[in-house]
Amino acid sequence: MLGIVIPAHNEEKLLPACLRASRLAAQHPGLKGEQVGVVVVLDRCTDGSELIAREYGASTVFIDARNVGMARAAGASVLLEKGARWLSFTDADSRVATDWLVAQLALKAEAVCGVVTVDDWGEHDAATRAAFYRSYVNSDGHRHVHGANLGVSAQAYLRTGGFPPIACSEDVALVDMLIATDTTIAWSAAPRVTTSARRASRARGGFGDTLATAADRK
Repeated sequence: MLGIVIPAHNEEKLLPACLRASRLAAQHPGLKGEQVGVVVVLDRCTDGSELIAREYGASTVFIDARNVGMARAAGASVLLEKGARWLSFTDADSRVATDWLVAQLALKAEAVCGVVTVDDWGEHDAATRAAFYRSYVNSDGHRHVHGANLGVSAQAYLRTGGFPPIACSEDVALVDMLIATDTTIAWSAAPRVTTSARRASRARGGFGDTLATAADRK
């Protein structure tokens, strides 16, 4: 089976679109009927995220950490216990492409780092958008790491020890460990994910702060 891990902290507004997209990816004919498990890790949620996850048929895990590294690790553990051979990670404010899982697996690598597209720049000015894209490589061979678009085989994940319990840059830390353990990584633009550019970022040091840094450089 394959697994999708989605950490969430009070994401009732954006989680439905995320889960709809994940469900479509899980039903792609290119997977030839292989089972896909979706786990939403509810990290200190006080809104309706749990109900939404259950409405969409996702499994749920509860933690009280406000720590995305711990959240991703908790979701991965559940799926590994169920026998997942491949783990795909995205975020609750993101929407994966219909062929997202198929594209990851087609690369025949032990891990896949994909790119992201921003869905709405409405909270930012044109100069910030331009500054971001001047430094962003949206093609194969990029070196971007996004927790919203990351895949890894179960064997490679376990070899690294998994996500460290850190509140930001947990995705970069995992990829660094994958590199250190000689994991074959595909740096590809084929697996596509659309993500939010909201200013009210859920994780300090995450994508929202990356955009803020781009704004400082404009």
